[in-house]
Amino acid sequence: MELSEILQVRRDKLAALQQEGRDPFRQTKFARTAWSQEIKDHYDAFEEKQVRVAGRILSKRGMGKAIFCHIKDDRGLIQLYIRSDAVTETEFADFRKYDIGDIIGVGGYVFKTKTGEISVHVQSVVLLAKSLRPLPEKFHGMTSTELKYRQRYVDLIVNEDSRRNFEIRSRFISYVRRYLDGRGYMEVETPVLNTISGGATARPFITHHNTLDIDMYMRIATELNLKRLIVGGIERVYELGRIFRNEGMDTRHNPEFTTVELYESYADFNDMMDLFEELLSGAAMEILGTYDVEWQGQKISLAPGFKRLTMAEAVKEYLGVDFMAITDDAEAVAAARAVGVDMDKVEPTWGHALYECFDQKVEEKMIQPTFITMHPVDVSPLAKRSPKDARLTERFELFICCSEMGNAFSELNDPIDQKQRFQKQMELRARGDDEAGMMDDDFINALEYGMPPTGGLGIGIDRCVMLLTGASSIRDVILFPTMKPLD
Repeated sequence: MELSEILQVRRDKLAALQQEGRDPFRQTKFARTAWSQEIKDHYDAFEEKQVRVAGRILSKRGMGKAIFCHIKDDRGLIQLYIRSDAVTETEFADFRKYDIGDIIGVGGYVFKTKTGEISVHVQSVVLLAKSLRPLPEKFHGMTSTELKYRQRYVDLIVNEDSRRNFEIRSRFISYVRRYLDGRGYMEVETPVLNTISGGATARPFITHHNTLDIDMYMRIATELNLKRLIVGGIERVYELGRIFRNEGMDTRHNPEFTTVELYESYADFNDMMDLFEELLSGAAMEILGTYDVEWQGQKISLAPGFKRLTMAEAVKEYLGVDFMAITDDAEAVAAARAVGVDMDKVEPTWGHALYECFDQKVEEKMIQPTFITMHPVDVSPLAKRSPKDARLTERFELFICCSEMGNAFSELNDPIDQKQRFQKQMELRARGDDEAGMMDDDFINALEYGMPPTGGLGIGIDRCVMLLTGASSIRDVILFPTMKPLD
């Protein structure tokens, strides 16, 4: 295909510079002495002082023998003022030919224009990189949502909201690390490739290791390896990293996403609830300066004191079904069906009936931060049973705006019980459930050496960032989300 006229003009400008021996791409460095926002924030210290600034041209207008333009650097925007009598004839002529998107470096002194705008009076200028493609039109930006996900580099140039989202993401991840480090946790890294898919119920990505000639699984959780470290005596441990699940994509799911999983010896799920609440509230206050956020059209308060309900209490409150008064599986399934719950695709047990009632009918009502505790053992293969009711586990999930933000257990440390639950998962896998977990004999072996009572928590980093930024789609907080290739 032939290049469009505008693309050809830019290439012609580059070719002319190269023929004159002034190829901008031969520039290897520019010694910058100040950033845009630094100059604006400390104008009194910079006034009339010499500076060297660099950035991308975002606007440009000529007025006879003077040209105004704005450049964007890592810290913001600043105006440049270029006069024909302040630079060489060649520099001024070249500057007239520069395009929006070109990257330049300038030297000059700081001053205020007649309108009061802090600017740099340019005395030297050099082209550092030629932009061969035009940026989106200034006032409309990237109008295609799909295009901004595919070309994040352009989105970040023209869309300050996107830049803000990823700055908040970076600050949140930094906050999580500082918070956990401050509580004596040790950060570790565990394998992304595993010979067994475990630690959660999810469909894995499968790849092949040529040298070993074996199939391997990209991790769907970091749980089992981190608990091996608890057995090994690292009493507080966490990992922040990518997880991969071969599942559908929507506004809240991406095939690869980021979690932080943490485990603390001699703690339980109540300790994890307190920790999660303190972490999320503290992050909101530090990053946003407030507990109040807006997400998915709802006003949310992240002030400490999140609501706490058992799953049975939530179902009773919103559906009027008292599962704690039901003991028979058939009666529980009938009660679930009576309130419109589809039980055809799950096992007909008390635990599945309770869980499906919550999942299908109650979860959508969880708007303000709410911890839902005491999940059925049937859907919690790695959580410790409740001493008060063997049908339940000491587990919670935090819901905000109907979205699960994190999942935590009092971790199962009984190797016999754990092996039986693995066997149940293997039975489901044998019946065609490719999301069911696998038997991990080495993990059972580790538990047989003894694991102390432990509280564990997994937090979805992407959804927490969505909450803090008000983003409606997970793709708005992942720099390079998974996209279907273009034909």
